[in-house]
Amino acid sequence: MTGRDPAHARAGRFVAADRHDADELRRAFGDGADLLVDCIAYSAADARLLLPFVHEATSTVLISSKAVYADARGNHSNSDVSPDFGGPVAETQATVAPREDIPYDSREGYGANKAAAEQVLLESGAPVTVLRPSKIHGEGASPPREWLYVKRVLDRRPVVFLAHRGEGVDHPSAAVNIAALVETVAGKPGRRILNSADPDAPNGLAISRAVARHLGHEWEEVLVDDGSLGAHPWDKRPPFVLDTGAATALGYEPVGDYATTVSEEIDWLVRERPAIDGFDGAFDYAAEDAARARL
Repeated sequence: MTGRDPAHARAGRFVAADRHDADELRRAFGDGADLLVDCIAYSAADARLLLPFVHEATSTVLISSKAVYADARGNHSNSDVSPDFGGPVAETQATVAPREDIPYDSREGYGANKAAAEQVLLESGAPVTVLRPSKIHGEGASPPREWLYVKRVLDRRPVVFLAHRGEGVDHPSAAVNIAALVETVAGKPGRRILNSADPDAPNGLAISRAVARHLGHEWEEVLVDDGSLGAHPWDKRPPFVLDTGAATALGYEPVGDYATTVSEEIDWLVRERPAIDGFDGAFDYAAEDAARARL
């Protein structure tokens, strides 16, 4: 494993290297590898740094994103208007146009730059598998979206509000399931694109219940018709669900469903209670209590 901070290495041998320094990447890669996995290629420029190595690796995996998918109207996961695919999204679905002229860390640029990174490696002719996960969860996740409900349990909240009745779906992808798919494709090198997501696609209500159940907590569920209270990260309407049939056909077997695999992250959040950004306004208990009093 390579990176700049060995504290992020959870297993195996760590080699310090800057992802954007070609010489350090060469030193880390050495004389070759059975498997090369890149989890942080966000742009075509990042992907080009891998080109000297993909022909020396038996199999290469690029972790991309379902953010590359676009519906018939050009809407994608970061659009102001949610995309409507009419059902589960297969790898043959159209994508946003690859771009390098806008920042990858912007709403419009994220998927476009990921698409450009995919294009660079797939056109290399090397045995590259592109994986397109959805909302990733697991120990160390950033952001750990389940914190929205874990914190409520830790605060012993007696009620949970769910916007749009908790019916929104944005397919989760467990890190351990992604790893299992990486292991599958490592033994079957090839040039392909595969969706990577959990075998089930729970909605926001089911996710809140999975967290509460794992922590032995009970609360009153208030299903809000609009989005005035109870916003959550999985509130995609129409649902955004990935078709994982191609991965299954290749011999991949998931480690477990969402409720099974998310337990590790929940336990980590309870144990570590890490400093977490990105939840501003998510815990307005006063507003929730006032709304509950009016019920």
